[in-house]
Amino acid sequence: MTATLLPSGSERGPRRWPLVGNLPAFARDPLAFFESLRDEYGDWAPWSLGPQRNVLVSRPEHAGELLGAVESTFSPTELGWAFRQLLGNGVVVATGEDWRRKRALVQPSVRPRQVRSYAATMVECADALVSGWTENTRIDVHREMAGLTQRIAVRTLFGSDAAGREAPISAAMATAQRELGAEFRGVTLFLPPWVRTPGRRRMRAAVAVLDREIEHVIQEHEAASAAGEERDDLLARLLAARDEDGGPLSRTELRDEAITLYIGGHETTSTTLTWAWQLLSGAPEARERLTEELERVLGGRLPTYEDYARLPWAQQVVKEALRIYPPIWLISAVAQEGATLGGRPVPAGLSVWTSPWSMHRDERWFPEPEAFRPERWDADAPHQIPEHAWFPFGGGPRACLGARFALVEAALVLAVVAQRFHLDSGPTRARVLPGLTLQPRDPVLATLRAHRACRITSRRIASRRGRSRSPGARRH
Repeated sequence: MTATLLPSGSERGPRRWPLVGNLPAFARDPLAFFESLRDEYGDWAPWSLGPQRNVLVSRPEHAGELLGAVESTFSPTELGWAFRQLLGNGVVVATGEDWRRKRALVQPSVRPRQVRSYAATMVECADALVSGWTENTRIDVHREMAGLTQRIAVRTLFGSDAAGREAPISAAMATAQRELGAEFRGVTLFLPPWVRTPGRRRMRAAVAVLDREIEHVIQEHEAASAAGEERDDLLARLLAARDEDGGPLSRTELRDEAITLYIGGHETTSTTLTWAWQLLSGAPEARERLTEELERVLGGRLPTYEDYARLPWAQQVVKEALRIYPPIWLISAVAQEGATLGGRPVPAGLSVWTSPWSMHRDERWFPEPEAFRPERWDADAPHQIPEHAWFPFGGGPRACLGARFALVEAALVLAVVAQRFHLDSGPTRARVLPGLTLQPRDPVLATLRAHRACRITSRRIASRRGRSRSPGARRH
């Protein structure tokens, strides 16, 4: 697609209130606010968040240009006290040389060959979960998926020795998610760090729990290393990582990167799977196509990493769920001297925003954007999707390092569960709650259903699992 020059001059934006700008409308419903900016004020829509002047860009080529220019003519936006408390100065937050050093240290831990080594854990945890389910029972889908992805994250990130720590980590992360979202949508975003509010006290307490748990597993890894024990989890790789000068990550840096990887491996994937099950529940044809693919490719066995490439429809279901409900729903960067976008100079200090939520739901790029249609992603689909119209993991040099991990995990979990159960939650979609990631505001309740093909698959899996598991082998 040929880039369109951004408009210049005195563009019109929504009415700004004294002192707070457009904060009331943004706080009330940021997702609807971004869509209204796009629809009412065009592809370059000025608005303000308190004293901060912003612009929302809504064309794929401009979003791609923005993402590609971060770390050159744009710098990441400071997203507030709570965001910094949770993520510290990890690779998501760091800038300049500090960011380049950390990215070089962290990236090898999540390369495709490393993700391959974690696939068996993903499948094993999913298999253990569904083995405890019973047909026609009612489950809380989000709770089940959150518990599953947390177990996968704890085992792949911290190692199996962290089993049993899931409860305090999960509770602390839920509090942090809630308080971060509340601060981002409220006036506390503009309060100085030394102001103590009830929300900030809760945030500090949650972060203290996370810090304590992470420090505990770091100490366990160090003790194991001193004893000559080799481990293959992500934390072990971070502990072993060295920069070009031979320097390791500091204790604080280890904590920051562990939190970042945990959020990427747990929070985003659990919500993606929750939305995917709900969307499949209302799309029987897509659900049947998934069942057919799993029967044809897997024939009743559990999937492996190699099967990921052989399950295009499962991948497309995940991609379409990420389109309709992108976990990361906004991205912003601040223009530096000499910044341009779409051939237009951008004033230094202007905060430029783009939203996967509003871009993914733009009918120009996705006809009938509210409809769940995994066939949009067919190789021969008639409507070609523009580059950068879909960017749930960001893009450019600061694209999410854990994207491959998340995509493989979601597709393999989908394959394990869908061979045995349909999760029927009815046609009504849950409301969304934008926080650090896009969460369901309401419980997503579903009844476990198994048609004939699912029952056959269940018996095959149970039989093969029994033959392959040695006597007394421990299940996680």
